[in-house]
Formats: sequence, C-alpha cells, structure tokens
Amino acid sequence: MKRERKTAGTTGLEGPIRPFLQPLAIALVCIVLIVLVFIMGWMDLRNLNKTLSGYMEIKGLGIIKNTQHVAEDYYQQLTHKQQTGLDAVVSDPFTQDAFSLRESLIMELVALIQEVDLDLETDRINYEQLESLSDKENLWLIAFLNDRGHATFKSRPVPDELLSIAGSVIRGYQEVKVNIFNRSEHKEGLGFIALRRKSGTGTILLALDDGGLQYWSLKVSVQRAIEETTKDSDTTYFVVTDQRHNILGQMGEPYNKQKETPKITNLPEVTRGVTSKKIVLDGKNLLAITAPIRLGSGVTGMARLSLTIDRIDRILKKESGRIFVSTAFLVVIAILSMWFLYRNQKRHLHKMQGMERHLHQAERLSAMGRLAAGVAHEIRNPLNAISMASQRLKKDNLDRLTAVMRDEIRRLNRIIEDFINFAKTRKMEFSNHNIIDLLQEIILLTEEEVESKGVKIQNNCNDSPLMISMDFDKLKQAIFNIFKNAMESISNEGSIDFSVESRGKNWISIIISDTGNGLTPEEIERIFNPDYTTKDKGLGLGLTLAHEIIKGHGGDIEVRSQPGQGTTFEILLPKNPKTDIRNHT
Repeated sequence: MKRERKTAGTTGLEGPIRPFLQPLAIALVCIVLIVLVFIMGWMDLRNLNKTLSGYMEIKGLGIIKNTQHVAEDYYQQLTHKQQTGLDAVVSDPFTQDAFSLRESLIMELVALIQEVDLDLETDRINYEQLESLSDKENLWLIAFLNDRGHATFKSRPVPDELLSIAGSVIRGYQEVKVNIFNRSEHKEGLGFIALRRKSGTGTILLALDDGGLQYWSLKVSVQRAIEETTKDSDTTYFVVTDQRHNILGQMGEPYNKQKETPKITNLPEVTRGVTSKKIVLDGKNLLAITAPIRLGSGVTGMARLSLTIDRIDRILKKESGRIFVSTAFLVVIAILSMWFLYRNQKRHLHKMQGMERHLHQAERLSAMGRLAAGVAHEIRNPLNAISMASQRLKKDNLDRLTAVMRDEIRRLNRIIEDFINFAKTRKMEFSNHNIIDLLQEIILLTEEEVESKGVKIQNNCNDSPLMISMDFDKLKQAIFNIFKNAMESISNEGSIDFSVESRGKNWISIIISDTGNGLTPEEIERIFNPDYTTKDKGLGLGLTLAHEIIKGHGGDIEVRSQPGQGTTFEILLPKNPKTDIRNHT
C-alpha cells in the first residue's frame, strides 16, 4: 500500500519550510556551547580557587611548622646549662645566640616591671589586680619595697635571702640588679630582677622559679621565631597562645580587631585538626588559619595566623576576565554565524523558489501540450456524433436526436471548461470560514444524485465550528471533485463517509472514504497526473485540480486504497496558511 504526497512547500504535518530553521539550530548549538564553556570556566575557576587556597593553607601551615622548629631551637638555647651571664663574652655562636635571647628575656621582664609601675602610679591597676597579673604571667613573686626594705605590696612573703642580695638596689646604690639565670647564689633557686621605681622612691622586686623561667623562655623564643619566620611572607597577623590562653608571641593585629586573641575553648578538641576560612578586614581578603602547635617542654598551644590573598584574587580576576572574553567571543561568533547563514539561506531560498516556479510552469506547459491532443480527440467524437445525428434528422425521431445533440454539446462544454480551469492561473483569496459549513453544502448539492445511485452518505462531522483560513469557492471545488470521484468509483450500492478532526494546534484532517472499486499502487502513483484518467469520457482533471488547490492552501493529500476494498482520501490543511504559500500558485 503506497501513499501519494504532492505538496507545495510542505512535508507532511510539519508545515511550510522555515527559512529560520538552520540559523536557529546553529544558534541553539552556539548557546549550548556557550553555556558549556561558561560552566567549564566556572568549574575551572572554582578548582583554581581551591588549589590556590590550598597552596596558601599549606604555606601558612609551613610558617607555623617553621615557627615551631625555630622556637624549639631558641628554647633549648635559653635553657642550656651554661654559666653565662650578662658579663660573659664567648666566641661560641651558640652562646652568642643564647646571650641575645637571654638579653631579650631580661628586657621583656624589665618592660613588664616598668609597665606595672606606671599603671600603679596612674591608678590603672590596684593590688588585687597585681595578684591576678602575677598568676597570669607566671611570676613567683612581685613585691613593692620602700627604701627601708619593707614591702608595701607582695604577692607572697619575700625571702630574706632575696632582700639581702637586692639590698644595693633597695638602698639606692644601684638602679637595677639582675640574677635570672645564675641562681646558685641562694638556696631558693630563684631568679630575680630588682629595679628602682621611676619616681625614685622604692624598689620593685620580681622573682621567677623554674616554671616561670620556662614560661618566659618559651615566650621569648616564640616571639623571636615569629619575627624571623614572617619577615618575607604574606602574613598580616600571627599569634601563638598556650593552654591557659596566654599570648606567647604575636605579630600584627588580630582579625577581630581586638588587642587580645579570642580565647580557645575546649582546646583538646580544637587541636585535633586544622581549620581555615576566608575573611575580609579593612577591604582586604585574608585567609585565617588555625592549627595546633607543640613547643618545648611538652607545651601544647594554638597558632592563629592570617595571610593576604590579594595575589589569588588577582589571578582569579584575570581568569574571570579570560572566561568573560571567551564567552563574549563565542557570542559574537554565534551572532555572525546566524547572520551569514540567514543571508545565504535567504538567497538560496529565493533562488529555489524561482526555480520551483519555473519548473511548475514548465510542467504545466508540458501537461497542456499533452492535453491539447486529448482535447482534440475528445472534441472530435462529439462533433462526429452531432454530424451523424444531423444527417438522420429526416429519417428518425427529431426529439431523440436533438437530445443526443444537447448531451454532446454539454460534454464539449465540460471538456473546454476543464481545460480552461487547468490552464489559467489560480490566485487564492483567503478568509476565515467554517469548514463544517463547506462540507454541509457539498453534501446538500450531491444528495439527490447520490440517493439516485443507491449510495449512502455517512456524515461523522462534529457540529461545533472549526474555523480555518481558506479560499471558500476553490476549496469547495476541490473537495467536491474528490467527493464526486468517490461517488463515481461505486458501481452499485455503497457508502461514502465524511469526518473532520484536528491534528495538533495548526492542522485539520478531512477524511473521505468510499466503498468503491479501489485503486492499485500504480494507479495511486499516477492519480494526480493531468494526463492520466480511468474514465471513458472527459479529461479526468478533477483530482488534478483538487490537488493543485490543496497545494495552494499549503496542504497535502494522502491516498490509501486497495483494489476491491474502497479508497480513503485524507486532506491535510493548515489552519493559517503562510502568506508566501497563499501566493505560490
């Protein structure tokens, strides 16, 4: 079973050829490509950000680890059992470094004493707070003595041995006396600093035991290590605290803009891992890293530092610019491609339409040439009949012969009308009409003739209006020709079925089925050719004209048939034919 499809600019139910189809397809591909490039660029940017952030985190952890090693080395030098004091002069580099560290430790303690003296003079600290400070700074003793050696404040009783050793400072003979590291002079094993007060009246005495000396040695070691390891780095802030949350060393201001480092709660949980996060401080992007640190004498602390990531931001900004430029370039390429494709396709479509018009005209001229011979043959037969009838006017019944002459003249008229209708140009005049009304008129026109032949019409159309844009008269002629062909194919009694249904949003289907003789596949192939007919009389142009009119509406005709089982014509029409299709023929 074969189908005959002859359309004007159509392909089944897909409608007329769309000149924008290829550019839109290219645009869709370009959009998908642009989205993929953007997504890949965004993913690369994220991966680059993670990689650079990981690099900065590793760098920060390296600074912390390096600080730990340097601080441990300094701590060992400070606690090295040497009989070296401030007056020792040796050439050993290790001893020289230890001497510098011990000097720094003494200067830190002296600075603490002077700060306490100033705060006490200005009433910014009281004696109760001094006791808290002594405990916080791991001081074994802090005492304020008058010129006679009596304590006006003391965090604990002052050993007589210390009063004896510091007697020269107490009586005003010396400004300062230091004995921190060489502690064999007294049985308590304490190191001390005696310093005259800034006002000149009284002395401040500060003493350290082994634990206090270890704390201050560790503090000086950490501070010196931080200063050395952060000289040429991107570190903006670095602080190390012990388990008591005391600052062992600090560089820069903390990222929360407080003078003290935030206290670390639940330290054993914190020391289990490293944490890092990005922060913004004064318009600068920083990477804050927190990591545990293990120092000398088994002391566990917490290191916090922040690194500037301006270089990372510059790299990411540069990569973002590259992705933007790439995406913009692809957009420009897509727009240019669409423009070139549209221009070229429009030019080619114009040429194709011209070629199609010329081909259609040539086919019509060829068909008209073939029809001319058929017309001559068809006209000759009625003329012969008329001539023979006129010769017998004198012999036979006049009424019967004149009736024959009238029939043959009408047949001549139909032949000439078919030929003229096929030859002349058909310009469609479209307007909105109800297709149901058109079919009802065709049924009404043919009802009497159909009933006289014993053929039944089964109308399956819905009464609800179905409006489409059409040339009412020409479409009525086309469907009438198909209906008439169905009626003539039924030799005895039979039926013709009508039905109309919508196909999607833009198409309708008119189905005309008969119970006639049917068609062979070869006949289906040639059924719309103007020079093909199965009739004994006439040119057989009805289906050809119907096919041309349906094409003029931008539609299509499908034929399904089997010999002896009838034929089905399915007419596919668009609800709104395009302007270029309307004027195609």
